[in-house]
Amino acid sequence: MERISYQDIPQGMFEKLTDTENFINNSSLDMKLLELIRTRVSQINGCAYCVDMHNKLLKHEGETDLRLNSLCIWESTPYFSEKEIAVLKLTDALTKFNDKPISNNVFNSLLKYFDKSEISYLTLAIAQINTWTSLMKTFKFTPGKFEVK
Repeated sequence: MERISYQDIPQGMFEKLTDTENFINNSSLDMKLLELIRTRVSQINGCAYCVDMHNKLLKHEGETDLRLNSLCIWESTPYFSEKEIAVLKLTDALTKFNDKPISNNVFNSLLKYFDKSEISYLTLAIAQINTWTSLMKTFKFTPGKFEVK
């Protein structure tokens, strides 16, 4: 049962978040990579609604079942490219907060594949899905109902 329904959310709140989402989606970053980030953050944060949504969107982007099922243990598999590993390391570091800045190792591995503008978009994408998962865990939207359009 939802704690806060869609009708209870302040008018304009989701629209502002969606504006940011569109800003990220219209960047030079690949949509499949963005959905990989969103799915991983959803897993880390334990957000059932977001895991369902982003698994479906990632599948729609052509992701394989093997990689989808292995994302939660990505470090133990050979299924992800070096570029994706660099992004997943950043994703994990920004989602599993501690009192230290992102390591030079994590940041420098990104520079092999992305310019500073793209790293900025990656960082915003990770922050954005962390925001969404916090909202969904608070509101308790029911998972399983999302359909890719």
